[in-house]
Amino acid sequence: MDPVIEIVGLCKRFGSKQAVDHLSVSIPRGSIFAFLGDNGAGKTTTIRMLTGLMRPDAGRSSILGQDCWKAAAALRHKVGYMPERPKFYDWMSVHELGWFTAGFHKAGFLERYEQLAERYRLDAGAKLKHLSKGQYAKVALALALAVDPEVLVLDEPTSGLDLLVRREVLGSMVDLAAEGRTILLSSHQIAEVERVATHVAFLASGKLLLTASMDELRQRVMRYRLRYEQQAPDASPLGKVLERNGSGKLWQAVVLDPIRPAVEQLRDGEDVFDFEETPLNLEEVYCALLTQKEGRP
Repeated sequence: MDPVIEIVGLCKRFGSKQAVDHLSVSIPRGSIFAFLGDNGAGKTTTIRMLTGLMRPDAGRSSILGQDCWKAAAALRHKVGYMPERPKFYDWMSVHELGWFTAGFHKAGFLERYEQLAERYRLDAGAKLKHLSKGQYAKVALALALAVDPEVLVLDEPTSGLDLLVRREVLGSMVDLAAEGRTILLSSHQIAEVERVATHVAFLASGKLLLTASMDELRQRVMRYRLRYEQQAPDASPLGKVLERNGSGKLWQAVVLDPIRPAVEQLRDGEDVFDFEETPLNLEEVYCALLTQKEGRP
């Protein structure tokens, strides 16, 4: 793995609230890496530290080998950033905003921005205050991509957009990753990210619950469902039990990092019938992780 973004022991506190709590994540080159979690999970605070907009209280983070806080100005020419709620000078037109922003960037920015605006079907003469929310988001994405970034950071890029625009934005990420760019995005809309993400990190209350590639995740978190005749099986030998439930003679458990010999022993048990082993989707994994974290049965 060739890490492009490295986060080690990152912390940020606001008063009595620990927004980010000793977060450590490594993000490989060319990946579409998703920070997933509910509002308040620490996603936006982490992204603000990565983009040099906020200084961490402890820990460190780097992008392309450069410290995110100390080298923030230099990284802005290599990292495209789309905030959760972009806010521009709304009296400007689409073209004027690109012309204004180009003054802070290297040669070629304006030409790329104009090409992107045309691709996104944005009217160059339209005032920003008259754009729809979807069009406004496309302007923000065009500005982020006009940097010609090696790394693209998107904070809740599809929040509040209609279905077709969300699909368009998410689909563009696959094309960008295919070009060799690394994409970090945050979202609380977990189900739709599953279509594009190659790697995920689940966050809750500023803490990392689990991080894995999508391929690893399908092997690491499994649901076991069966019927038994006499006595309910003990789930604890199977691995780390995230959920355990069922009704009547139906038994099921969600297990992190299952222990194969124990699984096979359960499958072959004399009192076990209709044994099933299935991976979970991202939303189911997140719910199971939260259930385990909060100590619910």
